[in-house]
Amino acid sequence: MKIIDTISEIENQLQGCRKKGETIGLVPTMGALHEGHASLVKRCTADNNISVVSVFVNPTQFNNNEDLKLYPRTPEKDYELLEELGVDYVFSPSVEEMYPEEDKRVFDFGQLDKVMEGEFRPGHFNGVAQIVSKLFAIIKPDNAYFGEKDFQQLAIVRDMVRQLSMPVNVIGMPIIRESNRLAMSSRNQRLSEEQKKNASEIYKVLRESKSSMSEYTPEKLSDYVIARINNVPGLKTEYFQIVDGDNLQQVTVWNDSDYIVGCIAVFCGDVRLIDNIRYK
Repeated sequence: MKIIDTISEIENQLQGCRKKGETIGLVPTMGALHEGHASLVKRCTADNNISVVSVFVNPTQFNNNEDLKLYPRTPEKDYELLEELGVDYVFSPSVEEMYPEEDKRVFDFGQLDKVMEGEFRPGHFNGVAQIVSKLFAIIKPDNAYFGEKDFQQLAIVRDMVRQLSMPVNVIGMPIIRESNRLAMSSRNQRLSEEQKKNASEIYKVLRESKSSMSEYTPEKLSDYVIARINNVPGLKTEYFQIVDGDNLQQVTVWNDSDYIVGCIAVFCGDVRLIDNIRYK
């Protein structure tokens, strides 16, 4: 496994692979890797001749400097895991390497980035699009892998690829959960054991809501979920929205769409957690 920190070197290395007709897969990460990331990497190495994992905490997608400062960074542990998983290249650039000057590009995602995460984290998805488009332009992957925990992000990346006519196959992978069913996240490292126990109620309530959907309208079910989660010590729901899985707009009746997903953001203390569940 080679760890590379400059754009010119990773481009040179991959150019040789491409000339041999080898397929390239990319898993973009911000490090602090866990089993969720490992599932993406395993799929990437299985699907492609060459696997690349980027490890880069992207400042342009944080609208809270404190959150950026507190984001966990465990590079040595990450590299050890990636070597065990058989990764060919790790691309781990500095901020100055990726942003030698300010990236002033502004993307238009219509309503996709105005709801849910976009409403509560203004500018977040523009930052995601900036870094992912840069990585795609540098690595030029045939396939790129993203977790479905970040459901809205996956929709944004797919729309960005469509807008920029990038020849990348974007593959979404199922949520990986801890033994208590809490969705795996790098941010979980900041939770105490008691907080993790409380946070495990998020998915428990989501699952219960799925079995109760015939009894409620989407709006009433949303109210039910929020009330249940807010009743758990230390948890505070930021939003829970039941949306069309394609356009991310809220549904008002269950037959509005054949693809309906409930997306949630919850604060556990000062740690912000997201999760989702597919209703149909």
